Amino acid sequence: MITLLAKLFIKKTDDTKNLSVRQAYGILCGAVGIFLNLCLFAGKFIAGTISNSIAITADAFNNLSDAGSSIITLIGFKMAGQKPDPHHPFGHGRIEYISGLLVSVIILLMGAELLKSSFAKILLPEMPDFSPAAIAVLLASILVKCYMFLYNRQLGKKLDSAAMSATAADSLSDTIATSAVLAATLIGHYANLAIDGWCGLLVGLFICYAGYTAARDTISPLLGQAPEPEFVNQINDIVMAHEEILGIHDLIVHNYGPGRVLISLHAEVPADGNFLALHDKIDIIEHELRDKLNCHAVIHMDPVCVGDAETVRLKALVKEYLSEINGTLTMHDFRIVAGPTHTNLIFDVVTSYDFPLSDTELVAQIQERIQKDNPNYFAVIEVDKQMV
Repeated sequence: MITLLAKLFIKKTDDTKNLSVRQAYGILCGAVGIFLNLCLFAGKFIAGTISNSIAITADAFNNLSDAGSSIITLIGFKMAGQKPDPHHPFGHGRIEYISGLLVSVIILLMGAELLKSSFAKILLPEMPDFSPAAIAVLLASILVKCYMFLYNRQLGKKLDSAAMSATAADSLSDTIATSAVLAATLIGHYANLAIDGWCGLLVGLFICYAGYTAARDTISPLLGQAPEPEFVNQINDIVMAHEEILGIHDLIVHNYGPGRVLISLHAEVPADGNFLALHDKIDIIEHELRDKLNCHAVIHMDPVCVGDAETVRLKALVKEYLSEINGTLTMHDFRIVAGPTHTNLIFDVVTSYDFPLSDTELVAQIQERIQKDNPNYFAVIEVDKQMV
């Protein structure tokens, strides 16, 4: 159904990098979600009332909250699609993450409410009335929620949308919840066991877990998570495909929402190269990154000496020292400043966030190792953290 509606109402459905296409998908899926969840709420509420089942009634209100979640998703995509303005020069894309977080909070609240009502049912067990109509409604709900889970998950991957992924998690939790309610109803009728409250308790725990995982996945990009390794490799491949570039470092990826990415990096170029030609090459690479990765790129040129024998010798020597300290250490921006009494070795060392030594301890060890064999060499070191 979503595919058919998308073909009818969305132009260029495969151009998911286009922000207007993303927005259209979000609004369409939100509207469909509202309609389906309201239908399920009405059916389950009637079935729960007829059968006197707390689990079915709770599941009905869970679907009502899902309708609210779909409204939030719809509004979130609508607001995220707003154009940049003076107060938000990189657009409003992170609203999509916020809407996903709100959906996660709703999931957690409904899970907590279900736990509360289920616990009360355990303390005062009551056998629900068996109703073929209720069974039919539950079966239909399972099928509908399976469908919603599949299309939300597919679009979440296609659009790289945290909000869609949160909605898919919500639909999956609903599928399992309704399946448990159906099992409790059938077991209660045929085995004469009042497990309605216990099933509701298990469903509530699962819903809370689904809400937690969805919240975790939406909070991470809001806090500024590291870029995907595949994306970093794409950047490296594009930049290093140009023979004038000797290496890249200090890569930073700012994510302002899907389709709104700012990249900054340092590109090493020969110090004896033609400045104007190299600057033109950097401009070309920036445009190439923008066109291929749909991002805004800023590249800083770092001139490095490639033909000076003393620089090459000392650089190799420092690399050897770093390897002795820890094989994972790397460096960049190596240069020397020679003086009448001593020589400064200036470079950046790259380490990981979980490196066993503090930055101060690491710098001290490197400086001590260099001066052990070379008393007239002084190291001036900056510590960088490896992004991925």
